[in-house]
Amino acid sequence: MAAVEYGATAENLQSLYREYDWWADRDDEAVRRALRNTDETVLLREDGDPVAAARVLTDYVYYAMVYDVIVAENHRGEGLGKELMAAVRDHPRLQDVAPSLLAREGLVPFYEQCGFEVMDGEIEHPDGDPEPLSWMLYRRDDE
Repeated sequence: MAAVEYGATAENLQSLYREYDWWADRDDEAVRRALRNTDETVLLREDGDPVAAARVLTDYVYYAMVYDVIVAENHRGEGLGKELMAAVRDHPRLQDVAPSLLAREGLVPFYEQCGFEVMDGEIEHPDGDPEPLSWMLYRRDDE
């Protein structure tokens, strides 16, 4: 079982991001800036080395969105992802809010094993009919 830390440095995160092609282009200053604007982080260590991490943006009441879930490549398949998600779920400052995340289709079964449920994309209104939801993004010209 890995050691859980609630809090991570940009260097901890970068050591994990650099080995994953999806985030290999993240530069140090941008990661530091993102971390300054992140409400909570969860880091797992083995033998002192970062092996898994996640960031959480939250208002501590209604929303807690989990981002950048990552496990070191040489530790995948060891159960660290489940440990990480349990540490997010059990985070002392997140006990009054239900964590949520966006999952790529291939990772849905993993997150379901961690206790997350696929939502149906609709919300119920107190006055009746459900209303569909759509994930939306404003793309900036420089992206």
